Amino acid sequence: MAKMTKILGAVALMAVISAPLRAEDLSADTVVATVNGTAITLGDMIVTRAGLPPQYQQLPDDVLFKGILDQLVQQTALQQKVEPGLTKRQQLEVANTHRSALSAIAIEGIVQAAVTDAALQAAYEERFKDATPGTEYRASHILVDSEEKANAIKAEIEGGVLFADAAKKHGTDGTAASGGDLGWFSAGMMVKPFEDAVMSMKAGELKGPVQTDFGWHLIQLVETRQAAIPSLDDVREELASEIEQKAVSQAVADLTAAAKVEKPGEGIDPAVLKDETLLDK
Repeated sequence: MAKMTKILGAVALMAVISAPLRAEDLSADTVVATVNGTAITLGDMIVTRAGLPPQYQQLPDDVLFKGILDQLVQQTALQQKVEPGLTKRQQLEVANTHRSALSAIAIEGIVQAAVTDAALQAAYEERFKDATPGTEYRASHILVDSEEKANAIKAEIEGGVLFADAAKKHGTDGTAASGGDLGWFSAGMMVKPFEDAVMSMKAGELKGPVQTDFGWHLIQLVETRQAAIPSLDDVREELASEIEQKAVSQAVADLTAAAKVEKPGEGIDPAVLKDETLLDK
């Protein structure tokens, strides 16, 4: 009877141990497997899943769970096999990767703290507080390789040939097919001689030949308009990038200045970096 009681007790204990954990009992530290005593946790699996490409994250939960668990078990076994025999180069590569990963985490935190809606709004207001709407130009041109050709084409246009037709017939660049239309542009977008000519013209006026590094141009100003000051959304990414760069640069400078940094290797011949035989010593 006592022996039967012990057997039943053991069976009951095994049932408790093998019973699925309740959701409320789970945490990132919940052990899901061990490999030679090394624990693999639920947190390891969650982070692994989060790093998968979207198409893999769409797999059924049971398939993904088993696949990730098997992968982590295999990786741990491989790690245990190779780690004791790592060469000096491999140890340094692992250390460098670890250092780089931690640096990236630090920078991510700096960026998240710096790029806020308030910071973006302040940067936007600072950039455009004194801005006045500029002028945008829409012009067409005909590009040829000599002044003589340009003058001959100009005479045709002044004689009644439409500018667009002349551009399609004589133009030598990619705008010829569209009648020489260059679309809208603002100051600074065209080479200086071309820009200077356009800015001195009135809508409908024909000017040229104008010489640039590309050749000889006949230019017709189609129309002008007042350029709107960009909205915050228009320049959000650009401002965010500027804030990021400044914040990271300042934070790194501050951290480095506050650290006790010694550089006994500064006197070493820089060419030694090419000597990979030192990794075998």
